[in-house]
Amino acid sequence: MNEKLNIAVFIDYDNIEIGVKSTLGREFDVSLVLDALRERGDIVAKYAYGNWSRQHKATQQMAENAVQMVQRNPSPRGDKNGGDINLALDALEMAFTHSNVNAFAIVSGDSDFNPLVNKLKEYGKIVFVVGGKAFTSTILQKNCHEFIAYESLIEDAKPPARSSEAQESRARVRRGVRREDTVLDPVHALPLIERALRVLERRNVQPQLGLLKSTMLQLDARFDERAYGVRSFSELIEKLQAAGYLRVVGEGGQKRIETRVSELVRQLACPPDEALSILRRVIENHLRELAQGVMAEQLEAWMIEEAPELELRRYGFQQFNELLNYAQDKLLVRIEPDENGLRVYAGPELEDQLHELRLNKRARRAVGSRRKRRQEARSAQPSEMLSPSPSGAAR
Repeated sequence: MNEKLNIAVFIDYDNIEIGVKSTLGREFDVSLVLDALRERGDIVAKYAYGNWSRQHKATQQMAENAVQMVQRNPSPRGDKNGGDINLALDALEMAFTHSNVNAFAIVSGDSDFNPLVNKLKEYGKIVFVVGGKAFTSTILQKNCHEFIAYESLIEDAKPPARSSEAQESRARVRRGVRREDTVLDPVHALPLIERALRVLERRNVQPQLGLLKSTMLQLDARFDERAYGVRSFSELIEKLQAAGYLRVVGEGGQKRIETRVSELVRQLACPPDEALSILRRVIENHLRELAQGVMAEQLEAWMIEEAPELELRRYGFQQFNELLNYAQDKLLVRIEPDENGLRVYAGPELEDQLHELRLNKRARRAVGSRRKRRQEARSAQPSEMLSPSPSGAAR
């Protein structure tokens, strides 16, 4: 990424807007995204795709930031796949016809854009993805050259203004059950640092700070030092050095990194799949409810009650919704965002249990129906057939 980057920005507005609103309780601010991209290169084109007839407030901020709005009309069935296709085709057309554009930014959390990311990378383009860690597919996060988390862009922003008492009430409910976003222990960065150092060693390259970070981003585009409570990569390295996990050799721009990772460190950084198994246990306890869908806050409340031992940050998650997002990519759950938040359903991984649940429900319904028919049949019989006749009693 040493050459000057000319970036074309393509915004899936409907997706990013509802994702930010449902997981962060904020209105999407396109200027934050554009400012972050300007730190990485020159923005030469900006397009946003949405149903603008329903987004009057958003059109103003798009106009103020000189973003070209492309109307996305929903299909007769109400889905937006046609709009996604238009965005992908326009991006590919720009890749073919504008040789000066060497980088693309896809602002969306939709995993349907993975084929577009793959194709742009095939054509030698740098690809950024901007989205929320809690609603952007983890596959999409890892598939680009750099993932820019929207959460990191609003760290210094003021709390969002609530537009109604109902919204404030929902916010209070969420604060009551949701664990606050946590700062990750820097120890979680060490496995990735180790991998990057091994790559540089195989290339016979000195592991200087800037090169180390760029190699880490190549290996995992989701890496962001701010998740560890620091402002810069050098500050993260200083923290790890002070804790005795790293040794920094050299001065100034010639600093080189060496690791001192112990088995204890690997034990402290638990693999995320272990958290997934705990989540699965809780989901199976409430499978009947998740078959119909529950709000993410309710599922988190069950987690806090039934698995109090779960510390999200030990598994590399800053908030519960990030764990849910990871679980969706593993097919354990299905998430549908709406204006009230995230609604969670049992995923395809639990289809056998769901099928058994449906069969049991039908069986109970059939038994109840037969019992009701018998009761109705008894009540329909003549009263004289239900009691002995006087003559019979005399005999």
